[in-house]
Amino acid sequence: MELRSNIPEGPVEKVWDKHRFEMKLVNPANKRKYSVIVVGTGLAGASACATLAELGYNVTAFCYQDSPRRAHSIAAQGGINAAKNYQNDGDSVYRLFYDTVKGGDFRAREANVYRLAQVSVNIIDQCVAQGVPFAREYGGTLANRSFGGAQVSRTFYARGQTGQQLLIGAYQALERQIGLGTVKMQTRHEMLELVLVDGKARGIVTRDMVSGKIESWAADAVILATGGYGNVFYLATYAKGCNTSAIWRAYKKGAAFGNPCYTQIHPTCIPVHGDYQSKLTLMSESLRNDGRVWVPKKQGDTRAPHQIPEAERDYYLERKYPSFGNLAPRDISSRAAKQACDAGQGVGPGGLGVYLDFADAIKRLGENAVREKYGNLFDMYERITDENPYKVPMRIFPASHYTMGGLWVDYNLMSTIPGLHVLGEANFSDHGANRLGASALMQGLADGYFVIPYTIGHYLASTQQEKVATDHPEFKKAEAAVSERIGRLLGIKGKRTVDSFHKELGHIMWEHCGMARNKKGLEAALQKVPALREAFWKDVTVLGENESLNQALERAGRVADFIELGELMCRDALSREESCGGHFREEYQTADGEALRDDAKFCHVAAWEHLGDGQTPKRHVEALKFESVHLTQRSYK
Repeated sequence: MELRSNIPEGPVEKVWDKHRFEMKLVNPANKRKYSVIVVGTGLAGASACATLAELGYNVTAFCYQDSPRRAHSIAAQGGINAAKNYQNDGDSVYRLFYDTVKGGDFRAREANVYRLAQVSVNIIDQCVAQGVPFAREYGGTLANRSFGGAQVSRTFYARGQTGQQLLIGAYQALERQIGLGTVKMQTRHEMLELVLVDGKARGIVTRDMVSGKIESWAADAVILATGGYGNVFYLATYAKGCNTSAIWRAYKKGAAFGNPCYTQIHPTCIPVHGDYQSKLTLMSESLRNDGRVWVPKKQGDTRAPHQIPEAERDYYLERKYPSFGNLAPRDISSRAAKQACDAGQGVGPGGLGVYLDFADAIKRLGENAVREKYGNLFDMYERITDENPYKVPMRIFPASHYTMGGLWVDYNLMSTIPGLHVLGEANFSDHGANRLGASALMQGLADGYFVIPYTIGHYLASTQQEKVATDHPEFKKAEAAVSERIGRLLGIKGKRTVDSFHKELGHIMWEHCGMARNKKGLEAALQKVPALREAFWKDVTVLGENESLNQALERAGRVADFIELGELMCRDALSREESCGGHFREEYQTADGEALRDDAKFCHVAAWEHLGDGQTPKRHVEALKFESVHLTQRSYK
């Protein structure tokens, strides 16, 4: 396997414009001759579908929900970054580029990140034209607020519903094309296999989640926009349906998996409240604009927060990182919360929580102003905890929220399988070892609206390939493999539920490959996860049959893939003997507990190649070069 990033030569600020001119084009009449499959209809997938169909391509879209409106993109709360500099506070495309490279701890490609910052300004115009109701200042201009890892206000928002409002805009554009017949929408279809013909991605095999029917779909190119794999931890802020199966099927067909150990732990989530909890709830990072994070200075202090005087409170983010304070990046803020709780200063049940206090903001701005900014988030918190955050501080704790790893892609967003393009959180490309808040929505829409329409046209215009139909032997072979796997799951008839295996996997991953990792723990996990996989295939119980709606069967297939992915994540974390961003190896830290990179040995992307079931995957390396933003020890102090 050869990793060719295909980054054009030239200054980083001119590369994308130069590349767009040099790429081959498909003329408008010929676009109608090409078909494209898009799997996933969240922000990245829906925007890609709408744009490609508008250009004239024949698009078939797939989602496992009953509507694209239910994509997990709706869960994004706080905002979307763009270098508009409406606040006139010193922002620019270059500063967004710099903050993102630095925020990712110098483990992302400069060219990809600069392109992301460059097209960010177009995203806002696109969304406003679609009617997205961004917050506005009194004079009518779009409002901005701050997010972690930046000292400027560049985050556009719609209260705490930004993801939902952006998705509605992309969904309306998608629905228009569905109405015109240029997009054929297949809901309640789950991709279970990628089909290769002559080494190129030419289609997929799906299961109709209502009838159980196994079907093949052929196209000239395939796009995966299926999101991240954070549910490997079982408890996460993801919707329960979010999974890794689509990209894992592609990985096992030859697509390299980039940096699987780079997972983001979000510092601002509602703490776990019991053994029977199935997911966690995010409290937007935007709350840290006005909320102050603190814990009692005294270990084991169980007094109510209002009984603890200021002198006995530790505002640890403001103390440790005075330049950024409560808006320190997510990886740093999460580890700081863990350190406080490990030191016995945590609050709430089990001491696994810290306070996010709005008393000063309410005193300074008034309750109505705070309610105007964050009202729906406060309401959600109160419904879940039965505590009024206007009166008592929120209790928060870190939780799995996003994955920076994903399928390796080149500058054109194409994987190591020709014709297989990967967008949004499903790829590894833009965030390095840590994503800055409000950049996920930016990347998803950048990939879908402004990158893939150019690059997939270049691929189609540059590739000679015969038309392929679903009667090709490779499709029949893939269908047979899917049917065999389903039959195997249904035939085990063991004694343990799918969820019990998922929960056990999540515990192993959180303990050994979560916020902090070390060699001993990762080696233990690499013993435990394969043993769990063996137990799963011997003792899982999957009730029902394939030829009907069967959610147990759906979950079983996804958990089987999560177990295999969990092993790869631990292997990747063990091989990366440094700390960077969300990957914190306890053996590699500075004297004051910060991440200690090893640029001489690990300034690269790790891309894993599947060599076959039962074989150790092969680790490949793509070297990273930093010519515009020089390598330095990351500091927010």
